[in-house]
Amino acid sequence: MSRPDLTLPPSVAVPAPVLPEGTATVVIVGANGAGKSRFADRMARDCAPAALTLSALRALYERQPLAEITESAEAHYIDRLYAEAVRSGMSSPDLTSQLDRLLTLLMRDEMVNLIDYKLSRTSGHPDEPLPATRLDRVIDVWHHIFPDNKILISRGSLLFNRVGADASDVYSPVKLSAGEKAVIYYIAALTYAPAGAVVFVDSPEMFLHPTVMQSLWNRLQQLRPDCTFVFTTHDLDFASSRPDAAVIWVRSFDAPALRWDYTILPANTPLSEDIFSALMGPRKPVLFIEGDGKRSIDAKLYPLIFPDFSVRALGSCNKVIEATRTFNDLNAFHKLDSYGIVDRDRRDAQEVEYLRRKKIMVPEVAEIENILLLEDVVRAVARHCGKNDDRVFSRVRHAILAQFGPDIKAQALLHTRHKVKRLMEYRIDARFTSIAMLENHLRALPAEINARGMYDSFCSRFRKMHDSGDYAGVLRVYNQKSMLPGSNVAGLCGLHNKNEYIATIIRILRLGGPDAEAIRSAVRRCFRIHSTRPDVIPPTDETTENMD
Repeated sequence: MSRPDLTLPPSVAVPAPVLPEGTATVVIVGANGAGKSRFADRMARDCAPAALTLSALRALYERQPLAEITESAEAHYIDRLYAEAVRSGMSSPDLTSQLDRLLTLLMRDEMVNLIDYKLSRTSGHPDEPLPATRLDRVIDVWHHIFPDNKILISRGSLLFNRVGADASDVYSPVKLSAGEKAVIYYIAALTYAPAGAVVFVDSPEMFLHPTVMQSLWNRLQQLRPDCTFVFTTHDLDFASSRPDAAVIWVRSFDAPALRWDYTILPANTPLSEDIFSALMGPRKPVLFIEGDGKRSIDAKLYPLIFPDFSVRALGSCNKVIEATRTFNDLNAFHKLDSYGIVDRDRRDAQEVEYLRRKKIMVPEVAEIENILLLEDVVRAVARHCGKNDDRVFSRVRHAILAQFGPDIKAQALLHTRHKVKRLMEYRIDARFTSIAMLENHLRALPAEINARGMYDSFCSRFRKMHDSGDYAGVLRVYNQKSMLPGSNVAGLCGLHNKNEYIATIIRILRLGGPDAEAIRSAVRRCFRIHSTRPDVIPPTDETTENMD
């Protein structure tokens, strides 16, 4: 049977997006209130009578009188089957949930099939095998999803029992968990889906553990390969678990015009939680940063430095780089600028310039803590605390240089390690046509890289910085978490500790005023930008970075 063509709702775009021919799975995503449920409802109406809509929430908890089902032309397909069975003589309670009706239909059909089989055996077909029933298929999928949970049939009822439990320790479907009820509802409903149906599933992840969710829907789509599945979801784990799906991002709904603003994302778009949150969040440009989003200095500082951006903390620098790349690849669809911020750490000029070309901002200091030691930041906090900013900064500068001096060799070694590692990666990535060529290449690497020469060069440069009092240069290359407390900047400003110093910077930025603007300007200059919107990342100035 050929797969039905899906008609997408009216679009504000001209021409409207079109699904690839033969699409078997569609995932609809969008922010709350964007109109994705109405979008799916419109698709379902346009697919009638081939559409079958499934919602575990409604199936488990909504109860509709039989009279309403019988009289309604809009009754759900499964409810109509149930009403027809009741009219044909099946007795059943009047007020039941859709799950109850499904289980009743299953047992009725099982009984009818067994009677038909018995009649066939007694009317001249004694060797006819017992055909598989809907209930058999339900039990098979259930045991695949829950191998430790058995379905039993006793006196015309379904009962459940744990593997290894006493035979008398059985229980009815009423005592199943919400997740187990959702599973048996979905399985049973799909055994009743018409051939070639378009199955619309609202929140397929509801009530389900992620491992059960993925296994269940993989099995159900295998069970009904003739059906087309359209899922509406907020769950990125689920969306990512349908790798061959066409993903429709619904941005908004124009109710008076009955049109939607939506797009079809490119095939195999990586829908990480970070990307999805940025897509569905405020319609501001996005700034991806390092840190955990709650306790990190990055997450406290950068939203106040770049207020025109939606700032999202991702954890590691690699996640920031990947998210910024992916988000910019999707620019044609979301029309938002996006940037990243990563610590400079021990990156050299070439690495920094490469990242800046990719819209990853890299500061002129080694790490986030060093930003808090920028001269203008220290002076602003000192003034705010009623201290002499010249005296405070002079002592902080002296403390940092004094701390750096004994650490020169250790820092030079760390920089050398980083550079050797990067050079090794570049060299090993070369193409070789034989193992002999690779071996010769590896033998030549120590002399070519010259780690000792690098180390001596770093030591020499770092000593010059120290001896000349190059405070900005030291902040650029010095990775040392103890710098902030070791500088005694908090005590010099009349504060108790490092945390109170950081909190004071945040408070100044929130209060506004000249000191707040001095801090913002100092941090933006550290990134070589001069506004709250880094719309253009300036090129790297090799003259200030060649010491790396």
